[in-house]
Amino acid sequence: MKAWLATRIGPPAKVLEIGERPEPELVPGEIGVDVRAAAVGLPDLFMCLGQYEFKPRHPFPPGQEVAGIVNDANGVSGLESGQRVMGVTAFYRGLGGFAERSALVADTVWPIPDGMSDVEAAGFSIPFRTAWIGLAVRGRLRAGETLLVHGAAGGTGFAAIQIGKALGARVMAVASGEEKCAFCREMGADVVVDRRREDFVDVVKAYTEGQGADVVFDPVGGETFIRSLDCMATEGRLLAVGFASGAWADAPTSKLVARNLTVVGVIAVAPSAEVAEEMKSRLMDLYAEGRIRPLVANTFAFDELPKALAAVEAQSVAGKQVLVIR
Repeated sequence: MKAWLATRIGPPAKVLEIGERPEPELVPGEIGVDVRAAAVGLPDLFMCLGQYEFKPRHPFPPGQEVAGIVNDANGVSGLESGQRVMGVTAFYRGLGGFAERSALVADTVWPIPDGMSDVEAAGFSIPFRTAWIGLAVRGRLRAGETLLVHGAAGGTGFAAIQIGKALGARVMAVASGEEKCAFCREMGADVVVDRRREDFVDVVKAYTEGQGADVVFDPVGGETFIRSLDCMATEGRLLAVGFASGAWADAPTSKLVARNLTVVGVIAVAPSAEVAEEMKSRLMDLYAEGRIRPLVANTFAFDELPKALAAVEAQSVAGKQVLVIR
């Protein structure tokens, strides 16, 4: 099969090549799919650069989330060949989605609802699972609380805005530039902070009359993570979601103790089958009601993957980038 292969560590434009790859060899708990569309995100860039936690043996195809057609249900109950599905690939085994066929982790596979295109579905799974696990499960966000979303126009931030509003929170969004700020307002944010012109700490304190944000959703890390501690409410929860800045950060214990703050790690994996089923049910209901929606900024042809990753690296657009495979 045809696939984009990361041949070594380095910038995507220099290390990615289109080549031939054997068919995915499935293990128990995986299904095979013919890939229709694959989302392109920062983790794919970091995998090319060798900066991601998972480092498959070269050459391998990156690509973490796809929409496709089941070609091998591999004994997984409730799935059958020919079914349209979306889910997370076994990228950590070197079976990413920038290929004609891939393997999906069965626990992440959902049928694509009627009315959702393959392109939209490709960018649904990780953003909305991450936002739901982070806000509803790990962060225990309650109606009436104030939520601060960093990287709000990015791959998971736009989903966090929508989930926050669906859970009844007041949502403050931090983005960069007028276009991205307008996008965050479109997603439903109550207050938008342009980090090029404003200090988010000052804006949060002013908006909350000194109380601070109850929950902070942070896929950025680095200095943003540390400074968020200065504008959190007593018993606030700081969600460590990612490191788009290129670095994780450690929270000073003294600041945590002073206001009973909690730092919570977030990964888009449900802690139990019951939580997974509730998440699926709630997210599908919210989609059917029009209260959440994936937003694709750009689509790219299969041979344009380096261009798509360049757009991700430049952080020049709001929403998801999607590679159309077929």
